[in-house]
Amino acid sequence: MRIGLVGFGFGGQKFHLPYIQAATEWELAGVVTRSAARRAELAVAAPGVPAFDGLDALIDAGVDAVVITTPPETRRELVLRALERGVHVVADKPFAPDAATARELAEAGRRSGRVLTVFHNRRFDTDIVTAAKVLADGAVGEPWRAVNRFDLDDPDTLEVGPAHGLLRDLGSHAVDQMTHLFGPVVRVDAHLDWVERDDQRVDAGFTIGMHHRSGVHTTVSSSKLNRLQEHELIVYGSEGSYASRMSDVQTAATLAGRHPLTEPEWGVEDASRWGTLRTAAGASRVPSERGDYADYYRALHASIADGAPLAVTLEEAVHTVSILDAARTSALENRSVEV
Repeated sequence: MRIGLVGFGFGGQKFHLPYIQAATEWELAGVVTRSAARRAELAVAAPGVPAFDGLDALIDAGVDAVVITTPPETRRELVLRALERGVHVVADKPFAPDAATARELAEAGRRSGRVLTVFHNRRFDTDIVTAAKVLADGAVGEPWRAVNRFDLDDPDTLEVGPAHGLLRDLGSHAVDQMTHLFGPVVRVDAHLDWVERDDQRVDAGFTIGMHHRSGVHTTVSSSKLNRLQEHELIVYGSEGSYASRMSDVQTAATLAGRHPLTEPEWGVEDASRWGTLRTAAGASRVPSERGDYADYYRALHASIADGAPLAVTLEEAVHTVSILDAARTSALENRSVEV
């Protein structure tokens, strides 16, 4: 099948292109970018792949699916147009600025008869894939609660505007990771760290307490302005705990110029950073599982071709946006909010 990439900024270059190339079930048919500089970068990163001026031109060239990775404020119109043109769609996160818009897009996807899904690729983070196996093995017993903290020393990438802020950005991933592991959320308590940027008020950090329908309680948090680079995941259960401080393995690899198509040990954490399982039997290191964002695109192909389950369903994507809405309301009104 043929797939097109709409937008070639940092996300398109580092979080989509390498993994589309690694999922060899797909042929990359073209990239939409008008920037001369980005077209030059495309020529190096994907020789022979044509650049197009707009979505319609890309679709006219013949594609089965498109990936919308332009800024959030442009996403709704492009998703709706792609569905109208009859192609399958991957929308980058955040899926929508609010739950009402997310439901609108989801309904448009259902009416179209085409696949619409959201790029929650961090379900395939190495630490999340490893934690999922620990849970599946029953190593910690019945899970009670979990802490998921992802602090970034990255002040220059904090974006402002109604569709931006760290909650909508990294919060989309952190929330989705926990619902992926522990199921839907019924109640939220949240705090946001606010700053002034470009004469606008924007959230630069968050902590969200989530009560899952399963009875598990999770806390997710992140920051960008506090000069802290930390990645921590802890799962507490009836038989013990699992604690991980794995790095952002795949992002570090792509930024270092490595590629998932050519590296056999892609997405495997160095043994020095493996997590630790602690039970009555003592403490033991847990070997890293392999995380691979290309698995998202492999699952997409299998879903379209064979009706296999999507990596991320529309219901899950809308639920994530609803949780983010509830978190924002909780922080602004200083109260618990039901989802």
